[in-house]
Amino acid sequence: MNIFGRLARSAQAFRRELLRPDEGPVPFCPPSHRPKIGLALGGGFARGLAHVGVLKVLEEEQIPIDFIAGTSVGALIGAVYCSGVSPRELEEIAHLVRFRDFARWTLSRYGIASNDRMKALLERLLKVKTFEELRIPMAVTATDFLTGEAVVFRRGPLIDPVRASCAYPGMFLPVNVKGRLLVDGLLAHAVPTSPLREDGANRVIGVFLRSNLMEGATGPRHIFDVIGQCFSIAQSRMSAIWQKDADLVIEPDVTGFQYDCFDRSNELVRIGEQAARAALPQIRQWFPPVSSRAATATRQVQPAT
Repeated sequence: MNIFGRLARSAQAFRRELLRPDEGPVPFCPPSHRPKIGLALGGGFARGLAHVGVLKVLEEEQIPIDFIAGTSVGALIGAVYCSGVSPRELEEIAHLVRFRDFARWTLSRYGIASNDRMKALLERLLKVKTFEELRIPMAVTATDFLTGEAVVFRRGPLIDPVRASCAYPGMFLPVNVKGRLLVDGLLAHAVPTSPLREDGANRVIGVFLRSNLMEGATGPRHIFDVIGQCFSIAQSRMSAIWQKDADLVIEPDVTGFQYDCFDRSNELVRIGEQAARAALPQIRQWFPPVSSRAATATRQVQPAT
């Protein structure tokens, strides 16, 4: 059975779970009294499966997310989640997806692989096909290959912007979107916190997947190591740019995980969960307890005696 048949069977297996009433924690306070929360999901190729664990914990703990922005794999996972796919479904999908399901080798002066298979994958995974239909507003970042300009998508069709955001330079061919050659959003927004501020987020959570620098290595094994090392150096030096717009940084420990380790999805999801749970005390401080607000309101309306 191909991957799409397996995904359909997995989705059916989760249907009853998804329709059950939510018995999670009571929200901290009414929507009118809480800050608007933005979640920025950074790039990291297969290591980005840790994002699924972060989303899983935030949803289990009923941390409300008002905006999501994604770069590269963060754009892919964020778009599928915002379209209505649950973290449990995402976790099941993560067990099944492999490099061949969204990419194929090719020969071009622009790169050595194409992510055109991602179109068919997204057509089956996404529950809606445009930004306007998403249940949570989403921003997808990419980079103009010719000008270096940051490109942020918030409207229109979803699939090509997500493909562009995942077009890792040197490996994947650029993606043509409305006449522009676009590549991975990592070059412009390693972790897309500033687009969330532009969208109106009062509090921003950045999820950063630190690349593995080749410290202690004797040298690169192949061209992918060369490309990856260059991006690791750039990512490390760009951290201060996006961190200024983040109130909190969640950094799953993905040390030792290779760029293509899709077969270790269980571990990556668990690492994402652990990092998110460690951040919960700080996140909860943003939400005044309902009981204290009610008590304050009661004191304010007490008649004078």
